[in-house]
Amino acid sequence: MATNDLSEETEKRLLDFFNNVIDAKDLAKAIRQLNYAIALVVMREDEKGHIYAQKENLEKGFYWLNELAEILHPYLEVE
Repeated sequence: MATNDLSEETEKRLLDFFNNVIDAKDLAKAIRQLNYAIALVVMREDEKGHIYAQKENLEKGFYWLNELAEILHPYLEVE
């Protein structure tokens, strides 16, 4: 896993975004909905015989977006 330090400006902008612009739960929900829609489109294209050239990138992107959604708002919260 890569560890990159964020600049102070980036940290400020991220904090502002998550504290003042969007609710973390709403963002997590939107990410999950978009991931679902993208997956459906790709699967339907594949059924038609089209080969998605960037399949590996799509799989990685799908995984990382789901991880981000889980960090923002866990879908299955442990109580």
